[in-house]
Formats: sequence, structure tokens, C-alpha cells
Amino acid sequence: MRAGADNAGSRLDRFLAQSFPDISRSRLQALIAEGAVRLDGATIKDGNRRVKPDELFHIVIPPPVAAIPEAQDIPLTVLYEDSDVIVIDKPVGLVVHPAAGNPDGTLVNALLAHCKDLQGVGGVERPGIVHRLDKDTSGALVAAKNERAMRSLGKQFAAHAVERAYNAVVWGVPRMREGLVEGNLGRSPFDRKRIAVLRDAGKAARTRYRVLERYGAPDRPFASLIECRLETGRTHQIRVHLAHIGHPLIGDATYGRARSAPRARSPEEAAAYEAAGNFPRQALHAGLLGFHHPTLNKTLRFESPWPDDFANLVSSLRLLGTSDQVQAPV
Repeated sequence: MRAGADNAGSRLDRFLAQSFPDISRSRLQALIAEGAVRLDGATIKDGNRRVKPDELFHIVIPPPVAAIPEAQDIPLTVLYEDSDVIVIDKPVGLVVHPAAGNPDGTLVNALLAHCKDLQGVGGVERPGIVHRLDKDTSGALVAAKNERAMRSLGKQFAAHAVERAYNAVVWGVPRMREGLVEGNLGRSPFDRKRIAVLRDAGKAARTRYRVLERYGAPDRPFASLIECRLETGRTHQIRVHLAHIGHPLIGDATYGRARSAPRARSPEEAAAYEAAGNFPRQALHAGLLGFHHPTLNKTLRFESPWPDDFANLVSSLRLLGTSDQVQAPV
């Protein structure tokens, strides 16, 4: 699409919306952010960019994603399953449900192949899904296998009656060994892909934390292992809350950044600093999940062991020395 003289000075997203009236402006803004617009061979991701006369923009519009996900034979680690629910030990890298950029290869696709009658439970796009874990967060997750279980679990999550405990490895050490982080969460007004703590908007969010281990010299601890328990369940809640108090997750490229390590005094210390600085994902693991079973009339609790990368990170940091007695993973 070539810009004319009358388009000069228009925002790119507005210009494209006028050029493609059948596509919503919000959809075009998403396509720009995803790198679907090019100018002279270069990708343009700034929807606010001002258009100049005679510029020729190329936009790639992906084919529509099927509303009904397909079953795919993807291996699952099942912690528990009966006719009502299935509890999965979700690995790192597995997206929970199809969305833009991840049309298939998700947990939903795997569940549809594993649970033959799951299609349509709770809706056609995200059958069985009552809560989520981020793509790069590992751990226990429950899905409903019928409408009765879907309603029961949905009510429990809405009432914050589900027990959820996470282990996180963070930069530095919180000042208080135990505490409650409170702060409304919502889309950042500066970056719609990020969640932020908002003063006068967003939804209430509460995260309780407890320091399990501190790594490094007592007067200058380098990192710590923390247990977090959710009193609410907002998108990226733990990641945003811990970053908000100055202790972002190790490996979290969205809400944190690598910290400068002290000068290594031994090969072991050098290895620990390197393991933390190069950890490729947010160091967050959903280690415990407890809920009231929809039909058995009892509470079930499931534990997920640390995945190898998380366990190796903790082992490397322990070489720095610990100033607290660690407890068993939640």
C-alpha cells in the first residue's frame, strides 16, 4: 500500500486502517507489533510512526486461525486423572491455549487428543481450561473434563479458594523474610504487552511470599529462593509484584534484567554467577496445587517437582553459600 500526499503525517496504524477498512484498527496495531509490516525491506513495529508521501508499505496478513482447536498427539505428564478432572505437570515452553502466534502445539491441543470428550467443555476455543500458567512457567495445572467440573473449579478460582504455591528465584533478598505484596494490576499505559502495578485502575492483587534461602555473602546477598502463595490470580501477578518490590525473577526478560555480579573469588562462584545471568526463562515453578474435587467431596493436593533447569540453578547458587535453612520444595 503506497502512501499519497494526503496521507503525509498520518500515524501508520491510522493510515493502514483507512487502507484496509475490513480489518479493525486494533487488529492492525497487533499486526504492526508482531512485525507484519515492512518498508523498503525493514520491519516497522511502531504504529505511531508518521507516514511520508510515496512510501510503499507491505503488510502480511496471516490466514485466520480455526476457532475450534485440533487434537494433537503431544506427550503429557499426568499427575492425576479421573472422569472429572486432569492435573498436568506442565513443562517449560508449552503454551496453555491457542492464541495469536501460537495457533497449535498447545496444552489444549494435547488435552483434546488425550481426553476424547473434552471438545466444547467450557467453550470451543479453550476447552477445559480454568486457569493458566505462562509459557515459560512450569508446574501443576488442572483442567476440567466436563461442564460440572468446569463450573465447580471456575467458582473456586473466582473465589480464590484454590491453594497455589510457587517457588521463585529472584535477584537480591526482600527486606522482610515474610510479607504481603498488594497492588492493583492492569495493562501498562506505556506498553500494552506488559502488566503493571496501577494506582487508580486495574484489579486488586495480593501475593504472599516467604524467603526460603539467601545466596551469597550475608552483607551483600546475590539472590534468594522464595515461596509465593496467591491470594488472587492475575496475569503475571508474581512476576510483576516481585519486580515491584525490587526483586524481579532471575531470567525474566519482560519485568527484570540481569544484575551485576560481584567479582568471583572461585570457579564455583563464577559458575553460580554465570548460571543466574544466563538463565533463559523466568525462574518460576508452580509447585503445589490444591482444590476441592467437584464430585468426591474432598480436597486434593498435588506437588510438582522442580524441573532440571530450575534445580540446577538452585544448586549453582548454593555454591555461594546460604544464610537460611531451605525447606523442601512446595
